[in-house]
Amino acid sequence: MSSEAIMITPDERDAAEKQIADQSKRIDFYLTEYSVEILANKMKSGEYVVPDYQREFTWEHERKSKFLESLIMGLPIPFIFFWEMEDGKLEIVDGSQRLRTIEEFLLKGYRLGELDQLSNVSYFTFEDLPESRQRKIRNRSIRGIVLNEHADEAARLDMFERINTGSKNANTAEIRRGALAGPFMKLVIELANGARFATLAPMSAKRKNERGYEELVTRFFAYGDGLVNYKDRPADFIFDYVKKKNAVFKERPTLSEEYRRRFEETLDFVERIFPYGFRKTPAGKATPRARFEAIAIGSYLALLEKPQLRDMSRDQLNVRSWLQSEEFMDATGSDGANARSRLEGRINFVRDRLVH
Repeated sequence: MSSEAIMITPDERDAAEKQIADQSKRIDFYLTEYSVEILANKMKSGEYVVPDYQREFTWEHERKSKFLESLIMGLPIPFIFFWEMEDGKLEIVDGSQRLRTIEEFLLKGYRLGELDQLSNVSYFTFEDLPESRQRKIRNRSIRGIVLNEHADEAARLDMFERINTGSKNANTAEIRRGALAGPFMKLVIELANGARFATLAPMSAKRKNERGYEELVTRFFAYGDGLVNYKDRPADFIFDYVKKKNAVFKERPTLSEEYRRRFEETLDFVERIFPYGFRKTPAGKATPRARFEAIAIGSYLALLEKPQLRDMSRDQLNVRSWLQSEEFMDATGSDGANARSRLEGRINFVRDRLVH
């Protein structure tokens, strides 16, 4: 449709302005600016908190040296983003690698590697630099943006996602783990670390480190409980789901065992009936997310509808007859994978063939 064909009415304009204003109220922040010396000392004293989901991610030596070379040269350093905690400490949303590297260099004797532009500074520690240069580095300032404690959790997740778009340091599963700690997430993390699950659903070390198993477990429960409010954006849907489940699990602790049993019984069924688990081939080393959703949630719903499936054999159910079919491959393809119609299509594909 051409731009000339679109006519915005006064009511639509008012509705747009109200939406912008409402969303803006969710983001309450202020600016900070500290010297490099103060930032290093705040890291050392614990004033700045590195959240759990970022602790395992550390820059390699070459990247640290390159960043420190930029710092020494006086190049602009990107903003650091924080979340203000109830106790007044600041949780680092984006920038933990930069801050940790600064602390190491100024206070912990970190030795630079081989540098490109400052080749004469290669292999120096901070103390090896002339005192005048040390002072200049200490006095350099870096700006920060602090999302304060009054912003809601959804705003926090949204900021995390937007900052980390395209970044290798954080993704939705990692962010959710940090933003929504609680009894349900505790169960998700426990199940994600199961040895049998790793065997049935292999994935690369990189994807595993990025909380790939936690993402699969969370989707299994969230989609298995129903897609009534799903609007083609998994991140929003799953965030709301986890938040609600944390509250429900807190009120009803016995639910944890019920959900654990649901997951383990589904794994029992998949292990017994599907020849390669969630893999495409016997030697497969990856688990496509859409394929996992189809098999795991489709199997769970089939068992709900027809409990006697638990007593049937692999030969009786004969999933091989359709598991490698073009129809199943199309249903679990990546094209439009998060659209509700595609999601329901692949889940129901497996459920229907198991039940009928």
